[in-house]
Amino acid sequence: MQRLLVVEDDSAVRNNIVMCLELEGFQVESVGSTREALVKLDGGAYPVVLSDIYLDERTGLDVLRAARTARSDCAVILMSGRGSMETVMAATRGGAFDYLAKPFDLDDMVEKVRRAFASLEEPEEAETRIDDIPETDMIGSSPMMVDIFKVLAKVSPTDATILIEGETGTGKELIARMVHRFSKRAEKNFIAVDCGSIPPSLLESELFGALKGSFTGADRDRVGVFEAANGGTIFLDEIGDIDLNFQAKLLRVLQEREIRPLGSPRGKPIDVRIVAATNKNVRQFVEEGKFREDLWFRLDVVRVELPPLRERRGDVPLLAQTFLDRYNTRYQTQAILTDSGVRALDSHTWPGNVRQLQHMMERLVILSPRGRIDESAVREAIADGEGRESAGETLEEAKVEQLRKVLAATGGNKSKAAKILGIERKTLYRLIERFGLDK
Repeated sequence: MQRLLVVEDDSAVRNNIVMCLELEGFQVESVGSTREALVKLDGGAYPVVLSDIYLDERTGLDVLRAARTARSDCAVILMSGRGSMETVMAATRGGAFDYLAKPFDLDDMVEKVRRAFASLEEPEEAETRIDDIPETDMIGSSPMMVDIFKVLAKVSPTDATILIEGETGTGKELIARMVHRFSKRAEKNFIAVDCGSIPPSLLESELFGALKGSFTGADRDRVGVFEAANGGTIFLDEIGDIDLNFQAKLLRVLQEREIRPLGSPRGKPIDVRIVAATNKNVRQFVEEGKFREDLWFRLDVVRVELPPLRERRGDVPLLAQTFLDRYNTRYQTQAILTDSGVRALDSHTWPGNVRQLQHMMERLVILSPRGRIDESAVREAIADGEGRESAGETLEEAKVEQLRKVLAATGGNKSKAAKILGIERKTLYRLIERFGLDK
């Protein structure tokens, strides 16, 4: 029979917990104070301890330390009705297995206890590492990526225009930055422009600049991206999103190699290299009359087709190890990847490509139980992420302590925290407000 210790100062709550766990077949011992708990733990080790945090003159954190001293692998689940980020962080640093926010569903409690016992019964996997990964932003050794690197090695030193095609998250901007780094323009500016995020009415002034008074609100001369990048490289991302009117103006710039800021009577010569990218089927847009064929020919000098991650067999372990090392350094953690964790990552289809893998590894480094990224941790993270994608906002499934840990790990950076959790920033703000985390 599985034996555990319950520490809870409220006798009614304690009796409910004990009765529920005993009905589920657990052998339960219970106490109502930290003094009694420490005496119990001094007299012997328990595989699992379930303890309230706020008890008496001492806290559940003292119980946690004593339980882990008596048995280093003891799975301690802490409970609290008024937890703070500080207590959750202290519990996490102390090696707590999980955290229950009161009031909690008894079925949820039982499930956490079952998982705690299961974690002790599973044989602990050793760490698996891939060493000697090249220090580069674009990781990949699959045949498809090697072929791309060979093309880039030839074209980067030239001034040829490059068009990068690929799904969202495949690393198009990283490729563009590599091209710039290995070009003769490497010492000059590299400027990336997301054409899809700029309203059509502002795109011309954003790229070509504007003189004071050329439009409402133009209270000063404004230097455009082309002029700012003169001598360097411009990365025009999502080129397929620009409208037909502006396509004609962009074509003229590429042909004449000069720009005309809004409100200016004359043009300015510019010397920039163009790297464009799209996740759209621009060739189909050309056939449908939505994209100028002459502009397409101007851009499509050297085409690089980035494969989705699901087709880059063998690259997932390399990428996972790279992201693991990066985020262990950033968050001063010591998370490890196990063999089953790597296999689980490698077998996933990654609809969000490298970007999705990167964000999931960041989340796993912060949230994985005991810093072990094994198959169960990966499967849970994938299921949680897919649940968020399908439901949009999964408030009930989002654990409050996870929100606190991620916010703490990112130093309160809500944009970064939302990205790690796989939710929109406005969703995170609602969660923070609803759970009172802003207090």
